Amino acid sequence: MNRFFAATVIAVSLGLVVACSSSSVPSVSAAQPAAASEPAKTMLRPESAKNGFTASGPIIVENQVDVTAQREGIVSEVRAETGLPVKAGQILATLDNRQLTVDLEAARAKTRSVEFDLKNWEAEAKVLEADYDRAQKLWDAQVIPKEQLEHAKYKAESDQWDVKRVEELLINAQNTERSLALELEKTQIRAPFDGVVARRYVRAGESVIRDQKLFWVTATAPLRVRVTLPGGFIGQIKPGSTVSVFSSESTQPTEYRARVLEVSPVVDPSSDTIEVLAQLVGATPGLRPGMRANVRFSNLR
Repeated sequence: MNRFFAATVIAVSLGLVVACSSSSVPSVSAAQPAAASEPAKTMLRPESAKNGFTASGPIIVENQVDVTAQREGIVSEVRAETGLPVKAGQILATLDNRQLTVDLEAARAKTRSVEFDLKNWEAEAKVLEADYDRAQKLWDAQVIPKEQLEHAKYKAESDQWDVKRVEELLINAQNTERSLALELEKTQIRAPFDGVVARRYVRAGESVIRDQKLFWVTATAPLRVRVTLPGGFIGQIKPGSTVSVFSSESTQPTEYRARVLEVSPVVDPSSDTIEVLAQLVGATPGLRPGMRANVRFSNLR
């Protein structure tokens, strides 16, 4: 009886093993087609590339900076207002520079004084050099003792060192003068490039510190637009190609033309996008830096 029961248990166990083995075969074969289709997924490109693609981005300019104070002081005059066109180097405002002006004049007087002192030492050096030459001739004629010759020699050499000392004093005076001239120049706030004053942060009589923002100056041309595209477009857009630009803020969009300047050489892994920079060409009435525009990319593969 026990032998019959044991044989029955063994037979049932073998049947279950065979059933499990046969049922696992279809699941393995079904996974193979899914693995084979995975590489094809990475080769897909955006469907919109067939008929072109439109992206939105800001209109920008190359030159756009906050003009800051290079030194502390009190604003004595403001010459520029918001919306005023400016040229490179044009004075926008001035700081009180009376103390610096006086210090600079004193430094210039010091420089002139040292220059005169140097000329005096150089003239005396020539006299002592002549005395040494005469003493050398008298020594050759055995008229004076050797001690007198050496005295004339060392005195001439000593005077040469005084000349070098005063030359260094002159260099120091000139550098001090240049330093004060640079500080005086910093009291004149100038436009860094041609453009327009977009904002004014300062007023006359205000005390400012170094690196404080005084004006926001922006160029008005050339206008550029920067947009981001899906990473699938990489390789389809080349620098030099032409695109269409439309103002997204106008009720009656006008088409402008732009030339692609830069295209990201790689895809940003965090956003799976590439960046494209295009510069508008021709007349661009109605467009201003800071506006948003739609860029139409056509003839994409």
